[in-house]
Amino acid sequence: MFHNFDEMLSYVKQNCKGIAIIAGAQIESALEAAIMAKKGNLCNSILVGDQAEINRLLQEIAPELMDSFEIIDTGSNLIKAAETAVALAREGRGDLILKGKMESSVILKAALDKDKGLKVSDVISDVFVYEHPEGLKIQTDGGINILPELKDKIAMVKNAVQVAHSLGNPNPNVAMVCAIETVNPKMPATIDAALIAKMNERGQITRCKIEGPLAFDNAVDKEAARIKGITSEVAGAADILIFPNIETGNVHGKMLTYYCHYRIAHVTIGTKVPILIPSRADSGETKMLCMALALATMAKSKK
Repeated sequence: MFHNFDEMLSYVKQNCKGIAIIAGAQIESALEAAIMAKKGNLCNSILVGDQAEINRLLQEIAPELMDSFEIIDTGSNLIKAAETAVALAREGRGDLILKGKMESSVILKAALDKDKGLKVSDVISDVFVYEHPEGLKIQTDGGINILPELKDKIAMVKNAVQVAHSLGNPNPNVAMVCAIETVNPKMPATIDAALIAKMNERGQITRCKIEGPLAFDNAVDKEAARIKGITSEVAGAADILIFPNIETGNVHGKMLTYYCHYRIAHVTIGTKVPILIPSRADSGETKMLCMALALATMAKSKK
């Protein structure tokens, strides 16, 4: 099991290098990611977007690599850049798509187009991985599913477990996070959590251990779980946190990034190739780590 991103990077470089397609590549952080991936022997990149601006930025950042990337000129039209990136992925030209200078909704609309998109699952979700002092941890979903229903949460669990397996964790602990650790009919999230935990107990969801509902404290802290009288393999030792809505998942992810200053990466599961939707404010290193995570996840799913 990988304990940090450096171990994951080493594995990907040796076992599953690929090609990234960057949609709307005319933004410094996305180009920095492509340059880091190129220099680090992680992957090559196809740059889709405003060729003049891409070349200008490359000249500033890494003039020695000016001729190292294929550039497909779509001008400043971000919708065209997104559609072109998705078309390239459908043709098998790349192994992942990284969002550049565009909102997530633009690339996701192109990727989820019924006729020309990349959707292969009824539910897609954004799986967020963070480098905790105790190892790589996972949370979902802070980027796509606004108020997931029971079927959506089941898919979110399965998608997150898939990523955990790709990181070398064969049987991750999954905590269904709610405001409280008891079932309350007035709080639908607690009912969903209990149902999903029971499905796991009966073998309907496999290759993981699920507990819920759990409040955040007793999902991640053994002493909090002990004080509240919760006896469970998962309580206090969660590898995966499943949040009940996009607000809680998004705020937690941003807190880890900007308060805790953890290294993070995330990947969208449920499409033909992974779609990477890091914030436009995220660093080049974060976007490069997203590339590596996507390649690790794709390699595992092909086995």
